[in-house]
Amino acid sequence: MSRESFPQIVTANALIEGDVVYLTEAHGWTRELSEALVLTNPTDAELALAEGDAQVAQVVGCYLANVRLTASGPQPVHFREDFRRRGPSNYAHGKQAEGSAHMPADTPADTPTAAKAISAA
Repeated sequence: MSRESFPQIVTANALIEGDVVYLTEAHGWTRELSEALVLTNPTDAELALAEGDAQVAQVVGCYLANVRLTASGPQPVHFREDFRRRGPSNYAHGKQAEGSAHMPADTPADTPTAAKAISAA
């Protein structure tokens, strides 16, 4: 029995910030999954992956990820990719701390993250 075939995107991490990024049709990188180049041909996908791998001054850890095409754009097939695009899994640092004043109760108030979250409140 054959496995289901999915469209793919090239994903990596931005070299400096570490953010999850996606290869675009313009051969650049975006942090928005909706702007990712979706590849349906395995040969094209491998060529795009090689192109991404060659951009060593911008990204690290390129690989192909399966997506489903939806009305709102490509969506990850695997929970790992959905998890990656959301950022770190705690509120003590990262994207969540910048976008929310929520901070775990055990976070010391004198940490840089805590000061940032408090000043944003």
